[in-house]
Order: sequence, then C-alpha cells, then structure tokens
Amino acid sequence: MRIIGRLITGIFKWTWRLLNFIRELVLNVLFILIVLVGVGIWLQAKSDSAEPPQGALLLNIKGVIVDKPSVNDKLGIIGRQLLGANSNRLQENSLFDIVDAIRQAKSDSNITGIVLDLKDFAGADQTSMQYIGKALREFRDTGKPVYARGDDYNQGQYYLASFANKIWLSPQGNVELRGFATNTLYYKTLLDKLKVSTYVFRVGTYKSAVEPYLRDNMSPAAREADSLWIGELWQNFITTIAANRQITVQQAFPGAQVMLDNLKKLNGDTAQYALDNKLVDELAPNARVDQALIKQFGWSQENKDFNYTSIYDYSLKPASSEGGAIAVIFVNGAIMDGPETAGQVGGDTTAAQIRDARLDPTVKAIVLRVNSPGGSVSASELIRGELMAARDAGKPIVVSMGGMAASGGYWISTPANYIIANPSTLTGSIGIFGVINTVQDTLASVGVYTDGVSTSPLADLAVTKALSPEVQQMIQLSIEHGYQRFIDLVANARKMTPEQVDAIAQGHVWTGEDAKAKGLVDALGDFDDAVAKAAELAQLKQWHLSFWQEESTLLDRVFDSVTGSVRAALPQALQAYLPAPLADAAMAVKAQNDQFALMNDPQNRYAFCLTCGDVK
Repeated sequence: MRIIGRLITGIFKWTWRLLNFIRELVLNVLFILIVLVGVGIWLQAKSDSAEPPQGALLLNIKGVIVDKPSVNDKLGIIGRQLLGANSNRLQENSLFDIVDAIRQAKSDSNITGIVLDLKDFAGADQTSMQYIGKALREFRDTGKPVYARGDDYNQGQYYLASFANKIWLSPQGNVELRGFATNTLYYKTLLDKLKVSTYVFRVGTYKSAVEPYLRDNMSPAAREADSLWIGELWQNFITTIAANRQITVQQAFPGAQVMLDNLKKLNGDTAQYALDNKLVDELAPNARVDQALIKQFGWSQENKDFNYTSIYDYSLKPASSEGGAIAVIFVNGAIMDGPETAGQVGGDTTAAQIRDARLDPTVKAIVLRVNSPGGSVSASELIRGELMAARDAGKPIVVSMGGMAASGGYWISTPANYIIANPSTLTGSIGIFGVINTVQDTLASVGVYTDGVSTSPLADLAVTKALSPEVQQMIQLSIEHGYQRFIDLVANARKMTPEQVDAIAQGHVWTGEDAKAKGLVDALGDFDDAVAKAAELAQLKQWHLSFWQEESTLLDRVFDSVTGSVRAALPQALQAYLPAPLADAAMAVKAQNDQFALMNDPQNRYAFCLTCGDVK
C-alpha cells in the first residue's frame, strides 16, 4: 500500500510541477508579447512622427490582391516586425488599401514617384488590376513618374508594369505573354473505378460545374460558351497593354507561331524580343537600375538603396467622416451557409452586416461589392432577402461587380437599384445544380453492406445507400423550382419576361460587356462609379465610405502567422521533390476538392460557377 501511495503521490507531484511549468511558460510568453507590442507601437509612433525623406513609394506587392483579405490586417506592420511574414504566396493584400495609398501619394510632397517591384506579386483578377492601373494613371497625370523593374514578368506582373512610364528588364529576362486558359479536373473514370455512385441534378445547358462528375472532358456546349468569354477577357487584357505601351495589339501579341519565328531569329533571346517589340524600354542589370533610381530619388543610408517607402510601411491618413455614410459590404469568395470563414462568404455573417447597415441611421446607402462565383442557394437567398429589406427601408443598393459575380453572386445582386460591372467581370451563369455521391458499391466491393428499415423511401437517406427513385425525383423538382425562382427574380429585377431571361440563362457565363448588352447590368464602370451612383441615389452632396469588416486583433495575427507559416512550409517542402507540372496538378486537385468540400446547402442546391475563378 505504501508503494501505491508513493506512486500516486509522485504522479500528483509531477503533474502539479508540470502544470506550474505550463502556467509560468504561458504567462512569460504573454508578458514578452505585451512588451514587444509596446516596443513595436512606440517604434511605429516614433517613425510616424518623424518626417520621412523625399523618395519613391515602392509597390513591392507580395502575394495576391483581393477585395477583402481573410484577416483585416490593421496590425500588419507590427505583426511583421514581431512575428515575421507569412509565405509571400499566401499573403493577401487589400485592393482598396493599395489604391488609397497610390491616390494619397499623388498629393504627398514626400513621394516623388512610384517604383513597381513585382517579383513577389502572385496575381489578381483583371478587374482589380485595372482599378490599380487607373490609380497609377492618375498618379502619372500629376507629373510624377512611375517605374517598373524586374528580372522577369509573368502576365499579371506585366499587366501592372505596363502602366509605368518606363519598364526595365534584366538582359536575361522574359516578358511572359501567352494568353488565357482554363483547366478543370474531371473525375468520371476515377469515380467509376472507385465504384462511387454520383447523382447529378441540374438545370441549365451551360451549367458545367457538374461536368467533372459526369465526363472525362469538357462538353461541346461548355467549350463553346467558355471559349467566348475567355476570348473576350484576353482581348481586353492585351488591348489594355497595347494602349499603355502605345503599340498595336498585333505587336503586343502576334500569336504563338510569329513569336516562335521571331525568337528563332534572335536565337531564343527573350529579353531582346521584348525590347524589339517595345514591351520594355531598356535592358539593364540590377546594378544599373539601382544607379538610375538612386539618381532619381537619392541615396538612403538606412535602406542602403534609393530613397523609398514600402507600401507596407506607408501610413494612410484617417478617412473623412463628413457627410452621410455609404456602407461598403463585401461578398468576397464562395457563398456558403453559416458564419464567415477565411476566404469564404458566410451567409449568416453577410446578412447580419446588411441588417446592421439597414438599422444604422447614419448609413444612407449601401454598395455591395461582389466578387464571387456563387455557392449555396440557401445562403444566397438569405443575403438577397436582407438586401431587399434594406431597399424597402429606403436605402439605395448599388452592386459593384469585381472579377466575377456569377451564379449565386448574381442571385444576391438582383435587389440592387443599380448594377455596375467591369467590362472584364464574369457574371450571369444563371443556373442551379446539386450533386450527391454514395458509396454502396464501393463498400460492397470489399464485402461491406448496409441494411435497415425505414417508415418511407424518403427517410432512408445515407451515403452508404443508393438514392431511391422518390428521393431523386424530389431533389430534381427542388432544383427545377430553384431555377424557376432564379429566373423570376432576374425577370422582376431587370424588367424582362421569364422567357427572355431563360434565353440568356441556362448557366451561360457572360463578360460584363455582354451582360450590359443583354440587360443583366445597368452600366460598365468600377468601384468609384458605384460609389458615385450610390451617393446620387441617396441624394448626398457629401459622403464618406464605411467599410463593414471585422478588425483583426493581435491574437489573430499570432495565429495567422503560425498557421500561415505551417501551410506555407509543408506544401513547399513536399513540392520540392515533385516536377513542376505535378506540383501544379497537386495544388489544383486540392483547391478543387476544398471547394466541393465546403458546399453545405441544406437542400444540396448550388448556384455556382466552377470555371469563373480558374483563368490562368
């Protein structure tokens, strides 16, 4: 008994010591974090109070540009100083913060130019890049220069660089202009081999989101429809570049064979090809570019480089609060039921934001910024209902469409008083589908079966059993009813007949330009135009924008940094052992499967455009 007693006493003693150690460790870590935060805030305040030297605003954008980052990064500067940066590929940047910084720099006497260093820029939709380009043009119009430098430029990087007064390229560099493509994974043969039974319910000839379950390739109808809008996107893209560089479209992109022939004449010298075709202004190594920038902006002893302020360190002045408030509410990502999660739109969260804006007496109008391929019909209807209530309450609703506002993204746009799309916006895709997979044959192949009793065929629902004919018919009826509901909403909103809407619906994707011609949107423009229209409808002479989004806390930054680093490190470590095509395929499989895994509509009904966000 004494031995047992000593053993129990020892366990309790060591457990108590372990708990004390953990408690002290946690308290010490918290204390250190508090001290570091205090030091960081003091250093930031000190740097803000000092008058910065004249120099360039350095647009060294890292990662992707989105309408609304997953974490609203007001503590980003301190977070980078204390916790380190996440992977550049995973970093999200606010489109509106970047544009605001460029516009503020126009009248900032300490900013005498802009330098674009885009080697870590991972991309953005065409609409977002056009909006940044507009701000860069405004900056240039003040007489301040914009320069771009790079060892290489991919398509997205070069699109932004084309807005510069001067573009430098490394003598061994390349400007990658190759066109656009979509690539979707198809699973039919895999599902057949795994003996998975797939039940697909849809309405819409062009609703291609379900094709990966039904085919091993793209259907002729989907190929025809996608070829139309992707061709228009590319034409808008290359036309903008040609106009910026003051060359012809043919000179900017003469086609694959002509490019190949010209490169053969130059023995494969891609940099010389870019210079000869006026895609860049000068071929220069980094040292020579540094000298030119030092001559233009002066030497910084602190940076050991030309005088510059990174866009990540450039402090934006507080926005004006004069006049009535125009609420800006974001629908950024796939629309799912429940609360908002990182990178996804939560129907509950967005509906609550719209309701709060409706009940706020200081809010005079709402701009709904939609950049979504759609998603759950249930969540889309929840958001639409709140927008309708806001409109009925006398608050004008203006929809500003970003890169895409398709399917469910268009569903939620129907209550708007006015819809503004960019010419390159992907919208429409008016159609509904549902997909259910069951694995009874898969289990049977390994000797596992399921059986039981039920009070009706409608009650016997399980992933381990085939769907009964009655259930299949009910789901199809629900899908058809949802499609008719979609058609009626559009018809009422756009002053059209259901037959007219059906003729341009059927899941067909349209660019903003085509959507305007077909009556699906009211005007072509950008976010600025949407704000101006909201002010006009609300009869506001003075107004300010109120962005409805959650502010991040230090704890958000800690977890974001840690999880971001883990997400960044593990895939890259594994991909290092894979050839590039396999690594890209692995990422594509993960992205597509993650999207399907998030679908949670209670009736399995989705208004979703699978290919809209897959243009590369």
